[in-house]
Amino acid sequence: MKKPRLSFWQIWNMSFGFLGIQFGFALQNANVSRIFETLGARIESIPVLWIAAPVTGLIVQPIIGHMSDKTWGRLGRRRPYFLTGAILASAALLIIPNSPILWFAAGMLWIMDTSINISMEPFRAFVGDMLPSEQRTIGFSMQSFFIGTGAVVASSLPYVLTKWFGVPNTAPDGAIPDSVKLSFYIGGVVFLLAVLWTVFSSKEYPPEELIKYSEAKVNNADGSANGGVQKGIPGSKFLRSGLMWILAGIVLFLVFALLIGLDYGLSVFFGGIIAFGVLQIVAGIFSNRNRTSGGLVVVMNDLFGMPKTMVQLAYVQFFSWFALFAMWIYTTPAVTKFVYGATDTASALYNEGANWVGVLMAVYNGFAAIMAFLLVWIARKTSRKSVHAISLMCGAAGLLSFYVIKDPKLLIVSELGIGLAWASILAMPYAILTGSLPAEKMGVYMGIFNFFIVIPQITAAAILGFFLKHFFGDQAIYALLLGGASLVVAALLVLRVDDVDELEA
Repeated sequence: MKKPRLSFWQIWNMSFGFLGIQFGFALQNANVSRIFETLGARIESIPVLWIAAPVTGLIVQPIIGHMSDKTWGRLGRRRPYFLTGAILASAALLIIPNSPILWFAAGMLWIMDTSINISMEPFRAFVGDMLPSEQRTIGFSMQSFFIGTGAVVASSLPYVLTKWFGVPNTAPDGAIPDSVKLSFYIGGVVFLLAVLWTVFSSKEYPPEELIKYSEAKVNNADGSANGGVQKGIPGSKFLRSGLMWILAGIVLFLVFALLIGLDYGLSVFFGGIIAFGVLQIVAGIFSNRNRTSGGLVVVMNDLFGMPKTMVQLAYVQFFSWFALFAMWIYTTPAVTKFVYGATDTASALYNEGANWVGVLMAVYNGFAAIMAFLLVWIARKTSRKSVHAISLMCGAAGLLSFYVIKDPKLLIVSELGIGLAWASILAMPYAILTGSLPAEKMGVYMGIFNFFIVIPQITAAAILGFFLKHFFGDQAIYALLLGGASLVVAALLVLRVDDVDELEA
């Protein structure tokens, strides 16, 4: 059976909650580095403080995806997770700008990001659940529209509150300005209300009906014809792979510790490699004992049995999100120091530059919201792969231009290229991916796909501080240049991806 098409307003309602989710993310991306610096963080330590957020997503999203695949209650399958995450994230948004010390702020970032992930992951699966294949591009583009719209308002809030309403934008040394605090308070309210709109205005197909609508394609990595549902991976394979990962992590740790030098970020990174190996060892032991129904073994089996399209997109996502995370971490220090020439975080010039970063982020998100639906039209006329590759190249040009543009106002032009890439990143990979996934595993595979958003963020957080300190003299602008180069690689890799829906068409 084919899923019925939904109306424009039904797709609008089911996507509206992303307005609130992005409100939280945009406030985090535009202001958390500023909060960390204000509370005394050194430039090379900022990526380490951010690392908790992607680590949380790596753990939380596949768990939530697996749980939501198995859930059915009064609010349905995905909506209970929308609501739970929204309540927790809204509370965290109210607390984080009142952090008294640096490590309290880092801990609250961890809690806030966990809560946002609880809400966000099921939203991606929700589109796959509810829309037929020909409407998925518009479904994910609608999410892009709300992401862009929410981010425009949230990113520019400190600037608007200061310029239009006279809210103080400076504070004593070590204190968070009122403009930032009030922005987070507004964000907490918007987050909750937007998600409530989706929860109470949308319905879900019950599990038995959803199975009838399954549209999984022949696209397994091994060429099998069951849309990603594969036989269990032998325990011996988990054990061998796990030992290799553990050995690699230990060797890298020792090489850096003894020959090059090791900081906290790299320690976490190498520890993550070892931890992934340990998880495979545990999954292998459980598999050998025929204990294969637990969440860990299920997720590991699905990870090692990803559809071919998902494997191809994983590389694209890695380089795309490495660039984005470099941008989010380092745009504030890059602009305030390289463009404005400000180094004192308590100075009016620094806070003016930091507010302008919020405006720049609002620009790229606003342009992404505008371009979201235009990209759908262009993709219909050409292909989703072509649209995504060109968009990523425009984003690369935008990031690289930060090195040559000295007028802050001209950076708005750079943000247009970044906005085009952002609109495409939020829609095209998911639209391409969904056609290759089985309906009964939509949630867990969307959670696993998040690995390839989170792993590059962890990598960026772990290595960028090291590279800036040892090779680039703590000049944050070079992190943006690395991000631009990474987007070029992602654009080239898109051309290798098999888009199942377009191949069938």
